[in-house]
Amino acid sequence: MPRPSQIARALTRVLSAGTSRTIGERLSFADEGHGYDAFGMHPDFVALGESIGALMHDHWFRVVSYDHHHIPTTGPAILAANHSGTLPFDGMMVWTDVVQHTDPPRAPRPIADYFVSSLPFIGTLFQRSGMVGGSRGNVRRLLEQGELLLLFPEGTPGIGKPWSERYQLQDWRKGHVEFAIRYQAPVVPVGVVGAEEQMPQLARIPIRQLGLSVPYLPIPATPIPLPTRYHILYGEPIRFDREYRPTDADNPEIVREAALRVKTAVQELLHRGLRQRKGVFR
Repeated sequence: MPRPSQIARALTRVLSAGTSRTIGERLSFADEGHGYDAFGMHPDFVALGESIGALMHDHWFRVVSYDHHHIPTTGPAILAANHSGTLPFDGMMVWTDVVQHTDPPRAPRPIADYFVSSLPFIGTLFQRSGMVGGSRGNVRRLLEQGELLLLFPEGTPGIGKPWSERYQLQDWRKGHVEFAIRYQAPVVPVGVVGAEEQMPQLARIPIRQLGLSVPYLPIPATPIPLPTRYHILYGEPIRFDREYRPTDADNPEIVREAALRVKTAVQELLHRGLRQRKGVFR
């Protein structure tokens, strides 16, 4: 019986039109000696994830990205993006965009809310593609290993915001800048325009009281996301390591000010993207 990685490799060959050298074969990652890294990522699944993501990235959402030269090619770094769209297709599109625009390909490590990894099948596929549960220990180890992290400081409230608050950033968590200062990692602000309109939300049903790990069940206006055009904008890296010492991560005022700077940078990218685009579907 073929192993899961062999199945992933075969599917990738089909989806990538039989290219001789896949992203998985060029990916640099910390193999623990059995083909997976310490968090369960496997290069064949990264390649499969990129092949699946590319179908939506290139043909459905027709993503246009700007200034991806700001993505660090080596060393620890944090991508901090806005979050929206009822279902987190924006995370998949940013992940795919980074893999496509780094050479050699660099798979960002999405830091997900605790319930994502418990989702059947999807949670495992995401972990094999690089997703990591959002504990402090996981983030610390990834940065110590020089990984590129993808965080959405708005969290679940970002994708669940009402239509009237689209492109208005919600409560901005501060953990990403605390870790950036402590481990001297640059923060790259990322603005995603287009996801807000992809799947307008009619309502949401709280289901946590049913014992499920998902906080609520969204009721979207459409069964699948609309083919809105995504615009992903990368800002210039914010180098907190040039201003603060690692011990400054213990200062609440410094952390609060640093988080506000990142939030402001992301909001400015959103304003810029909204001005540049010609329409929701263009």
